Amino acid sequence: MIDDAGIVAGYDGAIASLQTGQEWNWMATETWRGPLITFAIAALGAVLTFALSFPAPFLTGPAIAVTLAGLAGVKTAAPPQRARDAVFIILGLTIGQGVTPEVFEAMRTWPVTLAALAASLFAIIWITPAILVRFWSMDATTAFLSSSPGHLSYVLGLSEGVKADLRTVSIVQSIRVLALTLLVPVAVTLTGQVPQQVLEIPAETAPVPLAVMIVAAACAGYLLARLRLPAAYLIGGMLVSVVAHVTGLVSGVMSYWLAAVAFVSLGGLIGSRFSGVTWPQLRRALGAGVLVTVLSVALAAVFAVITHWITGMELIAILIAFAPGGLETMAAMSVILGIDPTFVASHHVARLLMLTAIVPFFVLRGRRN
Repeated sequence: MIDDAGIVAGYDGAIASLQTGQEWNWMATETWRGPLITFAIAALGAVLTFALSFPAPFLTGPAIAVTLAGLAGVKTAAPPQRARDAVFIILGLTIGQGVTPEVFEAMRTWPVTLAALAASLFAIIWITPAILVRFWSMDATTAFLSSSPGHLSYVLGLSEGVKADLRTVSIVQSIRVLALTLLVPVAVTLTGQVPQQVLEIPAETAPVPLAVMIVAAACAGYLLARLRLPAAYLIGGMLVSVVAHVTGLVSGVMSYWLAAVAFVSLGGLIGSRFSGVTWPQLRRALGAGVLVTVLSVALAAVFAVITHWITGMELIAILIAFAPGGLETMAAMSVILGIDPTFVASHHVARLLMLTAIVPFFVLRGRRN
């Protein structure tokens, strides 16, 4: 607790800083130095992985680069809270833009596969956390967030507002995303199949509607934050984007430049968790990350096979639709294999919507316990 002498000393120090201006400028510089270094490393990682044609380069590249820098002893740091709120607003708007009337219409035609997908999610989030608690001695909230089969930006946003081991959650989730993002496309490439068509690049949302959505998302996030909901600005952005796109008030997608900056920032935020991590800590989290990845893929495959037996649909299509990987990567893969991309994309959007509802329920229940 701060005593009266400490308050007086702090007051005198503040007056002296205002009189000279030197201490104030130094503090401002120190506040932003770590985040700026982190973002520069993240941007470099994005450029390198983009040049090397890595999948999802604006997320995986920064995460890898900042992670390696942190493990090498570079002092990386997350941006200040307001900057993170801005990043989560853009991410929320970007995530929500995938929920369109066409997706909802398509979902009505696959009730069996959607039900099986929901069952696979519940199996993953019940079995995997129990193993992490039992054999890795994680607390229940950390184990659950580490086991969430997808929605990385949403999970990391939630982990910002709850009592969990953020470093472990970030490492485990980063391992899952990196493994599925990097290895699954490679496995498909080894089949020797080539794309039969090029994905059409969607038009960007016009500047004025985009600005209105950003302001609306900021207001929604502020209100949700006052209600003490986790990941308030991320959820606010998602809600605004979903409503705007489903109702047809807004068309197009997030500005590619804004989305790129947000994903690079998120990748830097992921990597910054490794700053100060010791190798024993990394080895422990690495084992958990491998377990989460292998077990989630195995459980998804089991339900995919069952669904194949019931419906007679092509197994590879169901496997890709159920895989707990990134929406963009899996949708592109469906094109490579000549599978209906609407089927794959609709199931991955459904998975994100299910997780959007499921994850906060478990997190808030953990808060009460």
